[in-house]
Amino acid sequence: MAARASSARIAAAPRTPAPRPLPHRTGHRMHGSPNGSAPTPQAAGPDASRFRAVLGRFATGVVAVTALDPGTGAPAGLAANSFTSVSLDPPLVAFCVAHTSSTWPKLRRAGRVCVNILGAAQQSVCASLATRGGDKFAGLTWTRSPAGAPVIDGALAWIDAEIEQEHVAGDHMIVVARVHDLAETHPGEPLVFYGGAYGRFSV
Repeated sequence: MAARASSARIAAAPRTPAPRPLPHRTGHRMHGSPNGSAPTPQAAGPDASRFRAVLGRFATGVVAVTALDPGTGAPAGLAANSFTSVSLDPPLVAFCVAHTSSTWPKLRRAGRVCVNILGAAQQSVCASLATRGGDKFAGLTWTRSPAGAPVIDGALAWIDAEIEQEHVAGDHMIVVARVHDLAETHPGEPLVFYGGAYGRFSV
């Protein structure tokens, strides 16, 4: 129902000159403050190549996240260098997966995954798991973890974990998983990713 018009007359607000446009500042965005004061410049984010170059100065280990595809029973896996421990109580780990990954839906359906901590001699494992289409496990030998997921031969250690949470973060998904079992399997140097290339740790 339309509201009834008030009988009181409202004086028109005085006209003010149109605001002058803010000066253009290369590489900055202008944001007004909540209290209406003059806007302050905020630096634009870095471009992708610079972001990748700078973050590449942070050395990481490399893992293979594996499971058996519930639909086919075939092994499925992906390589990741964004892996970390999260909590001791409860025991939680996390890793990141690109939204474009065709393997992640298979691992998610499995529910439980095995995180294989790769050794310095296992760069070929990463190459195999990065292949699109075909049998990613061709040429790889593996056994089953207590939860039934593939433990790749030569991995330094394995971690059986159950997927608990997924958090959308930009072009990736942050996956948090609860650890149920784990073990060291082989002594040796880890596979290291640094500056966009694989290498090894030395002291």
